[in-house]
Amino acid sequence: MARESPDPAATQLLKLDRNLRVAMRFFGQATGTGEIRPLEHAECVFSGLDYGVFNIAFLTQAIGSSRTLAAILDECRNYYLKRRVRWSFWLCEDLMPSASRRASRDQFSAIAMRPISQAPAMVAGNLAPPSRPLPEIECRPVRDAATRSAFAALTSACFDIPLSVSRAVYEPESAWAGDYRGFVGFARGYPVSMAALVRTEGALGVYSLGTSPESRRRGYGEALLRAALAERLPGELLVLESTEAGYPLYRRMGFHDIAKFTVYLAK
Repeated sequence: MARESPDPAATQLLKLDRNLRVAMRFFGQATGTGEIRPLEHAECVFSGLDYGVFNIAFLTQAIGSSRTLAAILDECRNYYLKRRVRWSFWLCEDLMPSASRRASRDQFSAIAMRPISQAPAMVAGNLAPPSRPLPEIECRPVRDAATRSAFAALTSACFDIPLSVSRAVYEPESAWAGDYRGFVGFARGYPVSMAALVRTEGALGVYSLGTSPESRRRGYGEALLRAALAERLPGELLVLESTEAGYPLYRRMGFHDIAKFTVYLAK
């Protein structure tokens, strides 16, 4: 009997999910006061700060029922309650049966967590060519105090994060010693955009792509991302979780939806 071929979409989702988990661990290592805590079916990443979107929990495997999800949420909630900090949960709905997905929102509501975004998970085998001329940009890897400071300031401005929190996460030199690699785009000598890449087996993940508010709609984000992706390895799958603002850009660049994440935040 011929062996059944693996589902390409399922294989891509596994690569994306593995890449996201590695990327999220950055926040448990960046400040020097955080922690990464593996659980039976999930993982908690504590940044060391009382800032919910940087204290993250997520599934580490597919689960079979809403009862299992309830137990996971209870364990994660107790972990963060002991630290007296707000936290968030990144739920990949495609790691759950459809019936459990429908019940999950009520389960999060029962522990005072509300959905703050629905992030399409996207993949691309090849990038589409630019649909318009792109501006010149200098792509600098985050390697010194100046680029770390620029990355922190841009993150604060692009994602409405308090500057003190952004600096605590992105300015320590030790934060960049792992798998998370940052890039800052400079135009005429000024930092205008930033992005991060994370490499795992067979996949290159795109994170934190943003452009300063005063420099948007000029193509700087796309120009920086294309420059950073020049280091992509042959055959490497590109993966990301899109924001609402970034979705049209990623579609133009050749990414397509493969799954859906809902991000919940403790009230």
